[in-house]
Amino acid sequence: MLNAVRLRIDLAYDGTGFYGWAKQPEIRTVQGEIERVLHTILRVPEGDPTEPLRLTVAGRTDTGVHASHQVCHLDVNEDVLKRCVGHMDVPPVIALTRRLQRMLPADIAIRGIAPAPDGFDARFSALERTYVYRIADRSSEVDPRTRNFVLHIDDELDLKSMNEAAAMTIGLHDFGSFATPNPGGTTIREVKTAYWRRVPQRTLIDDGMTMGERYRTPTVESGLVCFVIVADAFARNMVRSLVNGCVQVGIGKRSLDWFAGKMAAPLREGSTGPIAPQGLTLEHIEYPADDQLAVRAEAIRAKRTL
Repeated sequence: MLNAVRLRIDLAYDGTGFYGWAKQPEIRTVQGEIERVLHTILRVPEGDPTEPLRLTVAGRTDTGVHASHQVCHLDVNEDVLKRCVGHMDVPPVIALTRRLQRMLPADIAIRGIAPAPDGFDARFSALERTYVYRIADRSSEVDPRTRNFVLHIDDELDLKSMNEAAAMTIGLHDFGSFATPNPGGTTIREVKTAYWRRVPQRTLIDDGMTMGERYRTPTVESGLVCFVIVADAFARNMVRSLVNGCVQVGIGKRSLDWFAGKMAAPLREGSTGPIAPQGLTLEHIEYPADDQLAVRAEAIRAKRTL
């Protein structure tokens, strides 16, 4: 693309009303909504081969999965980008940011847009992704306001055994028991951190004053059970399937030996399918220093082996 500029777009979304990230015909997706608005703002007909306005994302999320911090990039001709300025006396990137923020639906938020550094690729330059899965178990107070991003279960979870299971996932493994490979890809991934914690009960307002219990407002996540996992990348359904495996251990339905066997023999079967999507949120994407972006992108494109 001649005279093209690459833009980094940081965003968040409530995945409840979306059939995942990836654009699909006649189905509402995050990518589809953003690209539709981009075509309107930049006055480019959809299907124009000279200006596709195609987003490349750091990590595709599934139906019903949320993102508090997602990253994608867009390649666009500089002259086309200038079309969004209109009457605004601001640079094109700022104009694009403001128009997207105003025109996108309420379940998508643009955090920021900036020219990408040389060598930046939202997907292949990423060092790691962080996901969090939130559960309200029997020991948690269920808040109906959180139903779109917290899974409610009736059982009491044994976090000690769940953490023993989670510890088995750390390192370079073939997660074939818990994930589906893309065509031509693998389910080999490197998990850097994985653990379960219960969020401490705490107050939102605590200034040391003794104002009485009626003024003590609990934080919305107090008491929830959270699974935090960080990896260089994730295969399809990997996080939700690992969560399901850990939960089965945590409620006593499966043993740690069973989980260890699934890690040792990467074969998919019914008991390691994904848990419900609403508890899962993509929380963070980490990138290297600017001078390492292209090197990282080139290295990650290689097919992995153990």
